[in-house]
Amino acid sequence: MYATGNKKMLNMLILEILRTYSDENHALTQQDIIKLLDKNYGMDCDRRSVKSNVLSLKEMGYDISMERGYRLLSREFDDAELRILIDSVLFSKSISTKQARGLIEKIRGLASVFFNAKVSHVRNLPELQRTNNKQALYALDTINDAIAEKKKIRFIYNDIGTDFKLHPKKDKPYIVNPYQIVANNGRFYLIGNYDTYDDIAHFRIDKMTEVGMLDERVKPMNQVEGLENGLNLPKHMAEHIYMFSGKSEVIKLETTEDMMSELVDWFGRDFKIIRRNGERITIRVVCNTSAMRYWALQYGPYVEILEPKHLRKQLRDDIENMHEKYSD
Repeated sequence: MYATGNKKMLNMLILEILRTYSDENHALTQQDIIKLLDKNYGMDCDRRSVKSNVLSLKEMGYDISMERGYRLLSREFDDAELRILIDSVLFSKSISTKQARGLIEKIRGLASVFFNAKVSHVRNLPELQRTNNKQALYALDTINDAIAEKKKIRFIYNDIGTDFKLHPKKDKPYIVNPYQIVANNGRFYLIGNYDTYDDIAHFRIDKMTEVGMLDERVKPMNQVEGLENGLNLPKHMAEHIYMFSGKSEVIKLETTEDMMSELVDWFGRDFKIIRRNGERITIRVVCNTSAMRYWALQYGPYVEILEPKHLRKQLRDDIENMHEKYSD
């Protein structure tokens, strides 16, 4: 990481050793630091130089304790924050297994050996159902740049075939106005506008390939149906729980009080309890109709859709079709 044998780099080498081998519960003696400088970097050093360089680091603002040995007390991320970052990578389905391992190793590099000892099991986890699209991370980077520069993007949008590989949905690329990247159910999605139409569309980024930024400026949000007043992200995510595109409607449903945790998990606090009858409650929520159809089927034994009537009829047809399939 650093050039060895260069005394001008001594304070940075000592800082790296403190980052790696010390924390608030583990201190290093001057002799420990001298041995690690020699072992890791081939650098000779004496006790006086160790102390003077640590003092120099403290003057630079590093939180280093010199009582009963040397220890780095604070760093860019504490252990809990690093664990959150690692878990976020572990359970993201939008990056490949190889990329996930690489990111986790980089995160571990920010921590001490003592933290890494506690998360050593991470490298032995079985592979999750991740994307096989190795372009996904690069797509994220390109889309981020396009959003920042307010430029349109083009990409090939794919579905997964029976060979478990990506296959283009159309012969020609999609031209899209990108507005926001969001995470939902372990996937990254782009909220944007398919340039041919005037409504909101969602695209799974791990299904995009050959993503490129165009010179053409994006369509202003106020020209997109549903974004006339800008993007209210919490409201939008609550209304699009499965990231389906299309309009949202007022939905009335009946359920029980013990479903409140699930309701809050899916819809946040953007719903109203409009009636109580014992333990049963009726709620009003604004949600994408297609998403609500699948949500109601998922929670079928515990939920009854009351309105709108066309959704209630659709669910009745779904249930009858399922009954036919499982009747024998």
